[in-house]
Amino acid sequence: MEQEQATDAVAAAARAARAAVTDLAAMPDKVLDDALLTMADALRRQAADVLAANDEDMRAARDGGMGGGLLDRLRLDEARLEAIAGQLRALAAVPAEPSRRVIRELPGGLTLAERRRPVGVIGANFEARPNVVVDIASQFVKSRNAGVLRTGSAAIRSACALTDAVIAPSLAAAGLPASMIQLVRVAGQAGAYALVRQPGLLPLVILRGSGESTRLLAAEAARHGVRTMAHADGGGVLYLDAEADAALAERLIEASLDRLGVCNRLNLLLVHDSRWADLLPRAQEVLARLGVTASLPPHAHPLGHEWALESGREATVTVAPVPGARAAAVLANEQTPGLAAAIVTADDAAAAEFMDTYAGTGVFWNATTRLLDGFKLFSVPETGINIDPVPGPRGPVTFRDLCLRQFEVS
Repeated sequence: MEQEQATDAVAAAARAARAAVTDLAAMPDKVLDDALLTMADALRRQAADVLAANDEDMRAARDGGMGGGLLDRLRLDEARLEAIAGQLRALAAVPAEPSRRVIRELPGGLTLAERRRPVGVIGANFEARPNVVVDIASQFVKSRNAGVLRTGSAAIRSACALTDAVIAPSLAAAGLPASMIQLVRVAGQAGAYALVRQPGLLPLVILRGSGESTRLLAAEAARHGVRTMAHADGGGVLYLDAEADAALAERLIEASLDRLGVCNRLNLLLVHDSRWADLLPRAQEVLARLGVTASLPPHAHPLGHEWALESGREATVTVAPVPGARAAAVLANEQTPGLAAAIVTADDAAAAEFMDTYAGTGVFWNATTRLLDGFKLFSVPETGINIDPVPGPRGPVTFRDLCLRQFEVS
């Protein structure tokens, strides 16, 4: 019965969103951007209601035993609301992508052009992070897509407040159909599974989250013919090379652990064998100051174990020695999901070897993997980070990726 109710709720939301699609195609860019600016203003006006709803979510999550890293994902405060508003304003200021570009002239006086067309209605399932409700909704608006959003049950009150008090009124005020962004309000995993089982209504679903549940949803979607852009696993790698500057290494360790519940935080710290004796104690001092435990050899877990997902042990970093830059990159390729890895070194050759060998989504030299983020890299919010090793959008997925190519010969 629960699954049937969830299926009906998702289908109704998808149909309501689809009814808005036709209106979006010819909507002027200014209307879309005005909607985003109105959302930014509404976040400030409605902050009290949104934060009150978030307080209820936080209280219920604590009572349910949610760990610190997941609580950090769930939490909203005035500073975070202002940051979300700032991202909306920045997105509104980004010029729209050209809807058509000429590629080449063909024989017979014909011209080949490429058109960008919206997908239509896109589903999105994501972890209990209220800010993502606005992130993804704004990406759909900017890209002229309608959407059906489903978040983790722990964030449902916050998500409802953001949808009802911020997103829907702002769309209507700007002249857009408020129905274009729908929120699934059925608690539990039944809503998530309903989202990936309806290819006729939701041909594409963004799966943003970490762990086995997201992988299972991607497999279920494939069985039903629903395409997905999935982000199931994460964890950043930081390798301290033989020529690493110790002070820089300490700063990057600290910068990589400013938040423990995010996918691009430091998860695996690798240290060159020759620097193990002097860099390990310094790294442990930084970790201890941050309240983070170092998991040292011999390890009773896989080296790539993602600590952000382990409730109660999020404040842990795996530390291991390696013989060199190539070995560090190979280990990152084989033992981690391939989200992001960084090298700290003054040796150009070592950096090149590491960056040429590492095959993951983002590679960094003397910089933190926390930079693998849509807003930090492109100054626009993201729908998630796609790490699939297949052609198509890889890395932070933004509004520019939420389109279909159409080839025109004329």
